[in-house]
Amino acid sequence: MAFRDDFDGPELDTGVWFPWYLPAWSSRDQTRASYRIEDSCLVLDIPTDHPTWPVHEPPLRVSAIQSGSWSGPTGSTLGQQRFREGLTVREEQPRFEGWLPSSGHVEIRCRMTISPRSMGALWLAGLEDDPEQLRCGELCVVEIFGRSVRDGSAEVGVGIKAFRDPALTQDFDSPRLPIDPADFHTYAVDWDGSEAVFSVDGEDVRRCPRPPTYPLQLMVAVYDFPQWSVGGDDHLVPELVVDHIAG
Repeated sequence: MAFRDDFDGPELDTGVWFPWYLPAWSSRDQTRASYRIEDSCLVLDIPTDHPTWPVHEPPLRVSAIQSGSWSGPTGSTLGQQRFREGLTVREEQPRFEGWLPSSGHVEIRCRMTISPRSMGALWLAGLEDDPEQLRCGELCVVEIFGRSVRDGSAEVGVGIKAFRDPALTQDFDSPRLPIDPADFHTYAVDWDGSEAVFSVDGEDVRRCPRPPTYPLQLMVAVYDFPQWSVGGDDHLVPELVVDHIAG
């Protein structure tokens, strides 16, 4: 494989990974990931005192790494993953390019400690650095909400999310698979200009035609949604434990 990170070193490779979550819309101080390297794994978690992301309603908390970043100047609307109208850059971000695949294979081997109020995910998002071309589509390799986990199975979100890219067709689903996300599993996508094939543990689960083939940054994240609390769960610490990412 052309790229592989087994997280064997003592520190996160910051030549590949950027440990802040879309900081242009708030700041690096407010979006820094909580993570550690432990037993040759990357552990992303959300401690009980982890702050909420200040620009999102309803409130959410997130720890994430990504393999690309940039923004326009402070006060502009130029930035990544503009998830709602009215966003402006609050802290300009220099251009960062780690690993930005445009086709081929990407896989993650990971396990998740999640509850009904949390979620773990890997998705590939357009770098979105040309506002004229709207290259903002995504390939979702895995997205699992804890509230879907039951009876030794979980709904595993995979597919294409078009967002504002007029060249793409929304093609996303969450098939229920007989897996426990608390165990290690390998989630992957293989894609070219004609098709994206999504798999779990080597078994194909979904095929989507005409995926994006522009540079895509990896987004690896664990989320907590406090509004989904069922009571007595504020002490829980969601974790996404990554054995490797390769492609």
